[in-house]
Amino acid sequence: MKQVTLSIEERKYKFFMELIKNFDFITISEDTIEKKQTLKKIAEGMHAAILAGKGSVKTRSAKSFLNEL
Repeated sequence: MKQVTLSIEERKYKFFMELIKNFDFITISEDTIEKKQTLKKIAEGMHAAILAGKGSVKTRSAKSFLNEL
């Protein structure tokens, strides 16, 4: 079996993944999908942290957060 590594534009990724799932001769590594999802969540968190640092979004104190737990 051969392996191919591709770089897909973020806006076309979901479409591409749906497309290749329909081919029975292609195996998608679950590790790759999980890694992609994890990296996306980290990027979203970093973006939220940057916005919070700029004061663009409402935040709450750590004490308030911990009391909620």
